[in-house]
Parts: sequence; C-alpha cells; structure tokens
Amino acid sequence: MLKGFFNVPTPVNEPILNYGPGSKERALLKEALAEARSHQQDIPMYIGGKQVHTTKKGKVVPPHDHQHILAQYSIGDKTHVAQAIDAALAAKEDWENLSWEHRAAIFLKAADLIAGKYRYKLNAATMLGQSKNAYQAEIDAACELIDFLRFNVSYMSDIYKQQPPVSPRGNWNRVEQRPLEGFVFALTPFNFTAIAANLPASAAMMGNVVVWKAADTQVYAANLLMEIFREAGLPDGVINLVYADGPETGEVIFNHPDFAGIHFTGSTKVFQEIWKTIGTNIHKYKSYPRIVGETGGKDFILVHPSAQVDIANTAIVRGAFEYQGQKCSAASRVYIAESLWPEIKKQMLRDLATFKMGGTEDFSNFINAVIDERSFDKLAKYIDQAKKDKGVEIIAGGNYDKSKGYFVEPTVLVVDDPKYTTMCEELFGPVLTVYVYADQDFDSILKVIDTTSPYALTGALIAQDRYAIDKASHALRNSAGNFYINDKCTGAVVGQQPFGGARGSGTNDKAGSMINLLRWVSPRTIKEVFESPTDYRYPFLAED
Repeated sequence: MLKGFFNVPTPVNEPILNYGPGSKERALLKEALAEARSHQQDIPMYIGGKQVHTTKKGKVVPPHDHQHILAQYSIGDKTHVAQAIDAALAAKEDWENLSWEHRAAIFLKAADLIAGKYRYKLNAATMLGQSKNAYQAEIDAACELIDFLRFNVSYMSDIYKQQPPVSPRGNWNRVEQRPLEGFVFALTPFNFTAIAANLPASAAMMGNVVVWKAADTQVYAANLLMEIFREAGLPDGVINLVYADGPETGEVIFNHPDFAGIHFTGSTKVFQEIWKTIGTNIHKYKSYPRIVGETGGKDFILVHPSAQVDIANTAIVRGAFEYQGQKCSAASRVYIAESLWPEIKKQMLRDLATFKMGGTEDFSNFINAVIDERSFDKLAKYIDQAKKDKGVEIIAGGNYDKSKGYFVEPTVLVVDDPKYTTMCEELFGPVLTVYVYADQDFDSILKVIDTTSPYALTGALIAQDRYAIDKASHALRNSAGNFYINDKCTGAVVGQQPFGGARGSGTNDKAGSMINLLRWVSPRTIKEVFESPTDYRYPFLAED
C-alpha cells in the first residue's frame, strides 16, 4: 500500500455558464431537456449493490406541466429502510478502513463528471423535476454541487492535518479522526439538488455510511446523483437511497441502536419532531447522535435611508423571486425607509412587469412553478386572506393558476402592521411583504426585525451610511447566520460564505465549510510514550 502525505487539488469555484442565445451550453442544455422529456424513467431505490423496484409507484411530473409524466419511482416501506441500514453497516468496515485519499478521489471524480459529461443532464433533471430555470439550475445542480465536492475534499485534508502542537521529548501526541460509530441518516429537501447530494456525500466523505431519503419532489435528480456517484466509484452500500413514508422511515431509523447522526435540511417543525424523538430514544443508541439541521427562514432585507435605490430594488426583486421564493434564504419580508419607498416601488413595479412566467424549457421565463399542489394551495390561501384583510395592499401579482402548472404570480403585499401574518410566518413561495417605516425610526425597526420571527437564517442591509451599517450589524447579530451588506440575502457560495442559521433556522453547522465536516468525525487522541516510567515514586516522596 502506498504511503505518503498527500496534497489535494486546490479548489476553486466552478465558473457559471450564462446560457445566452447562440451559446454552446444553451444548445446542449436544450438537447438534454428534450431527451429527458422524450421518455419515462423507472426509478429504483439503491440498497447495497442492488437497484430495488417495488410494485407501489409514485409519479414524477414537472411542476410547471403536471400532466406530463417524467418518471415513476418505486416506493418502499419499513423493510426497505431496514435493508438499507443493514447494507450500510455491512459496508462500514471496508469503507472506513479505505485510505482517505481514495475516498477523496471518488468525490473529486464525481465533481469532474458533473462539470463535464453530466452537467447538462443534471441541470435538465433539476429544471424539469424541480421547475428551476436554466440559470438557477446551473448555480445549484452544477456549480454549487461541484464546489461542495471539491472544497469538502480540501477541508477533509485540512482536518486530518490538525494535530496537537506539542509532543514533549519522549512522547508523540497525535489525533485521528474516526467516522461515527454506526450509520448517518441524510434527509434532504426538494429545493436544491446540491444540498440533496451534499448531505449524504459530506458524511460519506469522512468515512461514514449513509441511509439517504430524498424528498419525493426531488426524486428525478436524486436518481441521477446516485448514478454519478456509482460511476465515480462509490462502493455498494456506502450511500443507500430509499423512498418511503417519512414517519415509517423515522420509526425504523430512530429506534436503531446504530443510529449515529442525522444530516437534515427541511422544515423547522419536522426537525423539532425528529429532535424530540431522538431525545426520547437516547437510551437506545450506542453513542449520542450528531444532530445537524438547516431548517426554516423568514429572511429580511432592511433598506436604510442612505441606500442607493437601484441596489435596493435589485436586491429585493432577485432575493424574493428567484426560484419562486423557494430558497431557504429567499427574502420574504422587507423594511424600507419612507423617503425611498416611492422610487423603490416605482422600480420594483417596473421590473415585475417585465417578468415572464411559464415552463423552464422556455429560457425567457424568469418565473416558473412552485413545487407542488400542496405548496400552491398554501400560498393561494395566504394571498386570498391578504385580499380580505384591512391594512394590506396588494401592489403586484395576487393571481394564481394550477390548470397546467402550479403557477403563482410574484406577489407584493404592503402592510401597515410590521407583525402582520406574512411578515412572521414562513410561506416558501413568491410572496413578498413590505413594511414602510419612518426614517427616524431606524433604531426601533432593528428591534422589530430581531423579534418578529423565530428564525435566524439570512438577512441583508442596504445602506451607504457606515455608522448605520455598524449599528445594524451589531443589533442584528443574532437575527441571521448569513448577513449581507449591500446585496440580496441569497446566493451563498461554497468557500466564500459558509451557510447556516441559528434560532429556529437550525444548528448553524455551516454547510460548505470545515465546521460541517467536523460533525461527521469522532476524534481519538493517542499518546505514545518512548521513555516510559518504570517506578511509581515521584521525587517529592523522597525523605529530606
């Protein structure tokens, strides 16, 4: 076996392709979209080395064209979850004993596969299955995922390099980073293909074995991710992908003595229930499980009187309406200084009037569909209620239609009450609520922002006044795990802005950083003595 200290390739952020008219990437992506729509797939679960099909099937449809069937997928039950755990544990010894550079090589190869031969196929799967436009799919399924894989390999090597700084003469002190004892459960969301891949991959990279349950509305891209991992050389059983009922899956996972941790992105309510269940079952586990979760958000943009209007407007319309407001980081509440509101409103309405809404295959559409009927109905309910409530004005949008796809117009509410429902509750869609405050009330609006919702994921401040920037940065220090100055509150980049929030938004373990990977190892300190004592007596025991 080869021995050595290995330097991994220096990671750099994957360049973003623009998909402009006449570009090579535009043509290749349209070709991939047409190919994906031309036939139905039969998507299996992946347990050990087997592709598992069942008679119970679910349908995959584009949210913007829900009569078209892209695929059917096999729905499992408790027995399949148990089989996935068994397969993971069976693979554990060989995987954790594999030299780290070989684990690294697998995920570096996966990154290259995504950057190359699978780029357009994976982007197309994300566009069709999750209704993302070409640019949103590119920055997610291609660039962010490639960045996760490459930067995480670098972070992994940095973690292994960290050793005790002192080894006195006659001693050698060292630390090894062991994978967790048991298996990790990855429970992933619909809205980012990169997150769906990173949650199981980051744990696996550190030598863990994983049971992965993808969201039903992300199955289409998840299947392709497994194909990519397998082509990259991931051994059977290291990551096992199942599709089963959530509570049934949890009943098996959270009662198993080898449950070692959960890597989660999803709703706050679900995460809190999971935490409660783990606490109830804590006596059943071999070790205290690692609980890592990124959950909800009620993300804000604060516009100070000194802000530049065009910067504020662009941050608002992009932050609120890219990917239909279905990013965890999307702006959903905005506080605007009264003196700037007339001009910002003018620019906002001007830009909203140019938005085109429709399917992702038409690249001129900026707005696509929300993910499913459940989300559509929830958003429609909030919009209908806003139309009835006093003190609420709908200045843009307010319409919706699900006859062909789950389309909700980008909607802007202006409210008199900064604690109105849509300023406080997470909607997860293209509904933005604006509160206009008196310029002289800037200090008090900081307190309002800090106390309005239980979340603390992202936030942004648009201002030129440096004293105001300093004041807001301090006052809102616990209101957002990712805080942006003169930019929108979305768009964290791996290696640049590690992502995560606290309070009701999660454990703030910062995906895209070394912090997150440290959660998937259990360090062992080793002290080796070369000049060992041979007499129990210490000098102080000697007689005078």
